[in-house]
Amino acid sequence: MSRTYKAIGINLKATLLGEADRVLTILTKEHGLIRAVAMGARKQTSKMGGRSGLFVVNNLLLAQGKTLDKITQAETLESYPELGRNLKKLTAGQYLAELVLNQALSEQPQADLFYLLNEHLGRIERSPDSDVLARLTHAVFQMLAIAGVAPQVHQCCLTQTLLKPDVNDPNWQVGFSAIAGGAITLEALEQIQAQELSASPRVQSTVGEYRVTPAPSTAAVTPPSASRRASSQTTTLNAVELSVFQQLANAELTQSSISSLVWLSLERLLRQYAQHHFDRPIRSATLIDTCFAPELSELP
Repeated sequence: MSRTYKAIGINLKATLLGEADRVLTILTKEHGLIRAVAMGARKQTSKMGGRSGLFVVNNLLLAQGKTLDKITQAETLESYPELGRNLKKLTAGQYLAELVLNQALSEQPQADLFYLLNEHLGRIERSPDSDVLARLTHAVFQMLAIAGVAPQVHQCCLTQTLLKPDVNDPNWQVGFSAIAGGAITLEALEQIQAQELSASPRVQSTVGEYRVTPAPSTAAVTPPSASRRASSQTTTLNAVELSVFQQLANAELTQSSISSLVWLSLERLLRQYAQHHFDRPIRSATLIDTCFAPELSELP
């Protein structure tokens, strides 16, 4: 890049600098992730105030610096004001922004990721509250797909057996493993769980040897499958859950009317899957349970 350069970018994160400035982390089409100073953005009379807000898309002129670049001009092209007025939508937007920060690269064009993020932020903003969780789950899967790490859900990751969920059979199940890379047959799941059990540490006590097993989850909301078997890395999906999972690869969401219980379950699986593959926590996702758990009490 020359001493000055242009970029179109969306603000993903802001931190305070000095008495009046902000440091913005921006996803740009042309240069990937950049960090730049918005001088005087916190002054009441500054034109940069609104342009440095979260999820604002700007046409930028920047000057290179030794440690941080400086925004010299900014023209707003798009913004998502409804995200900031609705806690569910704001939480969903922050979740996606953090996921992008975990996978975006610097000094490399990121046009596909830029357009995908803007498309899904727009869908979330326009959605009624009842569809926000479904839109978020769809967006997370699409983000993983563009990163090349989306879970495999149409075939068993280990045996390549085609998986066809029978939604008329309430007992139909399939396994899911983040380590394996997605959906697996129950037989493969049993093998993985047996390997996890054999790898558990043994402790010698005065009454003999016993095996240490992982502590159960203390999550506030129970996953939808009553017969779900889960460990730290494996679980099971019923036919409806896998059927919806398989639809998430489509560009358009056609299953938004599915129960919130199903969407919450799939979001959690994708969250755990993303954290495993990026080896980073998605901190903003902890608000998902707070925002959407109240809906569960309204379900029959």
